[in-house]
Amino acid sequence: MVMNRGAAHSAQFQALRPELIALAYRMLGDLARAEDMLQEAWLRWQQVSAVVDSPRAYLSTIVTRLCLNELASAPRRREVTRGDRLPEPIDLAHGGSERLEQCEHVSMAFLVLLQRLTPVERAVLLLHEVFDVEHAQIAELVGRSIPACRKLLERARQAVAQGRTTLTPSREEHERLLRAFIGAATRGDMAGLVELLAQDARLITDGGAAGRDFKGVRNLAGPLHGADNVARFVLLTAARAAGILSWHEHELNGQPALVFSRDGAAFAALLLAVAGGRIQQVFFHADVTRLRHLGLALALHSARLTMQTPHGASSM
Repeated sequence: MVMNRGAAHSAQFQALRPELIALAYRMLGDLARAEDMLQEAWLRWQQVSAVVDSPRAYLSTIVTRLCLNELASAPRRREVTRGDRLPEPIDLAHGGSERLEQCEHVSMAFLVLLQRLTPVERAVLLLHEVFDVEHAQIAELVGRSIPACRKLLERARQAVAQGRTTLTPSREEHERLLRAFIGAATRGDMAGLVELLAQDARLITDGGAAGRDFKGVRNLAGPLHGADNVARFVLLTAARAAGILSWHEHELNGQPALVFSRDGAAFAALLLAVAGGRIQQVFFHADVTRLRHLGLALALHSARLTMQTPHGASSM
């Protein structure tokens, strides 16, 4: 039986949906907005009547163009906040995004690297490196010449390469450092915490556009640099959170992480970038408006909290 055009279009789109949602998420750093882009791409795809030689390339360029338009319109909507705003942490299994084969491409460390690129550099890198879109097609999409696109790609590759060492640690190393980090923080062990951190470690907090104030501790106005400075801030925050917040280990963005909760609701997420046996970066995401999707993960864990090992769940 021959599949009609509408059914064929739907099947092609659904087959590519995991890749397309991942593309939009990498471009925007926000899952809800990424899903909005896919909905709009689906509406446009339904209107295509001509035969498309490569639906993958065609749809990836549609999604990218929508994301570029979204990023360009953000200032007009007064949605631009600080430049180091953290991407939304996602649960690949339960957060509405299909599991990806290459988790490093959605790790927080990689997404933070992408956020440092201009939107056009980000688009050129993702389209060429992930979707194998030709330079001519990319040039038409972003309104640049082919040589200019090649230079954009080169700059983006260099920027990503500089932080590449924090993208591929073993899971065992990541778990060990994460558990040692939270252990030292809850014990108030300054020396132990500094030992875990790289000398030039960096901490980024994101409390959303309005910021967060927890027991007199406000989210940082910008990144905090240096092992001593990072350790002091972490210990201060941990001391104020004692007896108020609960935490458990959970996989976010394909890597071990911590989810903090208060009265059963997600309060914050903590992710690390590690390399060379040290913690290079600490990402503390406390924007509750972008943590709501972690509610399912909390519900799945709540029934097991009392049965887990001390490494699996605890209170601060």
